[in-house]
Amino acid sequence: MRIENDMKLDFSDVLIRPKRSTLTSRKEVELERTFTFPHAEGQWTGIPLVAANMDGVGTLSMLKAFTPMKMLVALHKHYQDTDYENLNSDYAFVTIGIKDRDEERITKIIAKKTPRLICIDVANGYTERFVSFVEKVRALAPKSIIMAGNVVTGDMTEQLILSGADIVKVGIGPGAVCTTRAKTGVGYPQLSAIIECADAAHGLGGYVCADGGCTNPGDVAKALGAGADFVMMGGMFAAHKESELDIIEKDGKQYV
Repeated sequence: MRIENDMKLDFSDVLIRPKRSTLTSRKEVELERTFTFPHAEGQWTGIPLVAANMDGVGTLSMLKAFTPMKMLVALHKHYQDTDYENLNSDYAFVTIGIKDRDEERITKIIAKKTPRLICIDVANGYTERFVSFVEKVRALAPKSIIMAGNVVTGDMTEQLILSGADIVKVGIGPGAVCTTRAKTGVGYPQLSAIIECADAAHGLGGYVCADGGCTNPGDVAKALGAGADFVMMGGMFAAHKESELDIIEKDGKQYV
């Protein structure tokens, strides 16, 4: 084992230093952006905030609420193929893993109608199978916007973009429900990961999505300030009526 002695930072380790601005209110901040991708066809315009592909967060009900605001939803993996038949959205990622059944599934979905947005999601993106899977999906869907992850280092970010990803999902272990750090000892402070991966991605014309660790709006601002192009959130969007899960009331409070 080699110990890295240089400082690595999480969101809680930093604050944004203020400076003079022409804005008179935070309400004047414009979040909508237009992206041109290294592989996908055309441009995408919207607010680059993403509801995570978690049960109770990445739902079709959430998509219905987010679409008028031009915000994104990474749909969870448990929808049936038939649920995508009438999906015609510039704001919904179809999410898959990298198992054989995922390859069969995305092939069937593409055969009927190629999704505009595809998310290839694994807990730890440092495998040869993951890289080759990204290449396969790019060959199947040459015009789609592909987001793939998760990784936390610049070299792997570059590898995924060269393999066909337009957006690389950054973050191993920072999310509130992620057990990767506890079970495997693998992880990386999220703010430093975003800075390093964004630098690598932007050098190739690609983008990064900060995934995990945001517990308040200030963390989202820090992620964007660190170079993230998109920010994915789970806990901040959880426990709403759009969760499609049963809601119970206890002691005057609602729970999912």
